[in-house]
Amino acid sequence: MDKVSMFQPDLSGHGLDQQKALYQLNVSELVAAITDPDKPEGWITDKNAVAVDTGTFTGRSPKDRFIVRDDITARRVDWGEINIPFEAAHFDRLLGRMIATLNEKPFYVRDCYACAHEAYRLPVRVITETAYQNLFAHNLFLRYTDYEGLRLREEGNDMKEAWTIIAVPSFQADPKTDGTRQGNFTIISFSKKMILIGGTGYTGEIKKGIFSVLNFLLPENHHVLPMHCSANAGQEGDTAIFFGLSGTGKTTLSADAGRRLIGDDEHGWTAEGIFNFEGGCYAKCVGLSEEKEPEIYHAIRPGALLENVCPFSGTSKVDFDNISKTENTRVAYPLDFVDNALLPSVSSTPGNIFFLTADACGVLPPISRLTTEQAMFHFLSGYTAKVAGTETGITEPQLTFSACFGKAFLPLHPSRYAIMLGEKLKEQHVNVWLVNTGWTGGAYGTGQRIKLSYTRAMVRAALDGSLAKEAYVADPFFGLQMPVSCPGVPDNVLNPRNTWTDTAGYDLKASELAEAFLVNYKQINDPSMPDLSSALPLIKYTSML
Repeated sequence: MDKVSMFQPDLSGHGLDQQKALYQLNVSELVAAITDPDKPEGWITDKNAVAVDTGTFTGRSPKDRFIVRDDITARRVDWGEINIPFEAAHFDRLLGRMIATLNEKPFYVRDCYACAHEAYRLPVRVITETAYQNLFAHNLFLRYTDYEGLRLREEGNDMKEAWTIIAVPSFQADPKTDGTRQGNFTIISFSKKMILIGGTGYTGEIKKGIFSVLNFLLPENHHVLPMHCSANAGQEGDTAIFFGLSGTGKTTLSADAGRRLIGDDEHGWTAEGIFNFEGGCYAKCVGLSEEKEPEIYHAIRPGALLENVCPFSGTSKVDFDNISKTENTRVAYPLDFVDNALLPSVSSTPGNIFFLTADACGVLPPISRLTTEQAMFHFLSGYTAKVAGTETGITEPQLTFSACFGKAFLPLHPSRYAIMLGEKLKEQHVNVWLVNTGWTGGAYGTGQRIKLSYTRAMVRAALDGSLAKEAYVADPFFGLQMPVSCPGVPDNVLNPRNTWTDTAGYDLKASELAEAFLVNYKQINDPSMPDLSSALPLIKYTSML
């Protein structure tokens, strides 16, 4: 601890007890704290990774995420059920009580930053009650080198421009007096540059809090498009981006041994190229195996943080198929744990963008080429379908629309991001593809899942340019341009109507999905949007609905 204490940060502005701050502990020190037998937070697995339980909450709680309404946010935030306003006075009172709770015992402080592109670097100070939360911050945010950290303190900057995250799982709010919905909360204050997280030990709230901040700051201040997506780069430096909600194959398709991983979740798009917001990955590990996802499997090593996993009885070996605690089991690790990671994680303008959807209706083409207007429309739609087994209580497929493939993290109106996307597509001449990783030959329950080998072949053909040279035909319901041929894929698979034995059933189901798209679009449409009428799907069989 002597080495750390030499450079203790100035925490007086927060009212924290300087003597109780454990500052910038290294991984070994954090693991020792997590596994301290006198107050254990977790255990060591057979791979020498550390595993913890996050308590009551094993996922985000979007209904308990608030933004302080102040001079900065009042007229700019898209207020509603996603961005719930919070009073500054309530924020101040909660902050004071959280500080008092932290001061009761030693706590952990970490200085790090977001955004791999130096021009957009956002300093972040993470103050946590537990050691495992601090390890998460070390793994997921970008890490200062020893020289950079020393220079910051010698120059007296001491993170003065940093955003501060204070995370105290043991602290419970009182909804009657604190303005929260229940005991747990995540509250963002743009005026104070602070995020308060209480009542939950789920670490995803930490990273998604900063993602929400960047989703506000980057478009407003820098005209950078923030994106909820994965990204990789080919050997020649060509960049590809993968958007998609849970279960669509975003992680699987972006993890390609022949390409270098830029990042798996959050990126920014500038006039010159793209960059990762993070310094690590936060991967799902339900059903994980070396065969299916070798990059993630091999990243589970000393320093990785597993959450809510269960060991095989009587052992320290993780049973990745055991979801008795949650289906949302996770592992957090630094990006350099991935052998083919691109570091620093900054790359060129994307040549190809893939919108991934798991269509349980079985009517969208397995791959189609989009116009700029269609790309904006499908970006605003963010469509997929949740099927049985993905969430508790879901027994039938449920159509899901999440604007910009990340509605829960957008402080601004979705149209703001869609307009920026359209501008960049036109300026930088990017190919955009809609990829259905869902069903074909019938809807969920009747048809079958599109083979992963076919999807990989189509993505590969798009990336190497061969797919763009094929002939195309238009889908009659969605106006999508479908290739008539693709190497490694049977021709009849490329047109979904050809895979149905009941073509009348296909027409009906396609009309139902088209109607759902239009209903959703009316809910998010904005008068400032350009005319997207050419991109709207057609309902051809309304008499059958």
